Amino acid sequence: MATADHPAIRIQGLRKRYGTGETAVDALKGVDMTVGHGEVVGLIGPSGSGKSTLLKCLGAVIEPTGGRMEIAGEAVYDEGWRIDDLRALRRDRIGFIFQAPYLISFLDVTDNVALLPMLAGVGNAQARSRARELLAALDVAHRASAQVSQLSGGEQQRVAIARALANRPPVILADEPTAPLDSVRALTVVRILNDMAVQFQAAIIVVTHDEKIIPTFRRIYHIRDGRTHEEAGEGRAP
Repeated sequence: MATADHPAIRIQGLRKRYGTGETAVDALKGVDMTVGHGEVVGLIGPSGSGKSTLLKCLGAVIEPTGGRMEIAGEAVYDEGWRIDDLRALRRDRIGFIFQAPYLISFLDVTDNVALLPMLAGVGNAQARSRARELLAALDVAHRASAQVSQLSGGEQQRVAIARALANRPPVILADEPTAPLDSVRALTVVRILNDMAVQFQAAIIVVTHDEKIIPTFRRIYHIRDGRTHEEAGEGRAP
């Protein structure tokens, strides 16, 4: 049974092999990682090092080859999937933030955030109320009725963060969330992620090449040649 007594994320010996025989490629060779509730960690490494593969495995987008993954103490993968409904796992327990916001252009801001809870069975009124609360927490409540095309880039990313939090998942995976933003907006996004991690006790992994935000992490996982190496970060306030 998953409880807050366990880390939000625990990965042990995770492996991923693409292909078979002589052409096989070992993208992950035994990754270990632990992230606590309310913690934001950085995941950095050169192109081709396995960052995207790791996020796709943890996000149940692709199946690992071996190892173990736990979310809040519950094994979701242990030499095979331990969850029957992976779509529900992604919808309810994992939030995704991408480099591009990928908002739905024909929905207004509130409905973009409320859609996931509604898909999870939350009533319309409750889902929209939850969306408005998140938009207020992210200082975009005044854009609640706006169309996506009316938002700035920074506002769109805030709405994307609200959407990732809408089902209150214990895990949020952020893939280059500040890449298209200038320094001021990038650091604002990082501050928001840190605030939201504490407020919602979510574990957030941020994959980034952005030199502007790397000094803000208290812990960093470097991934090289399919393996992770943990180090203390500078932990500067964003």
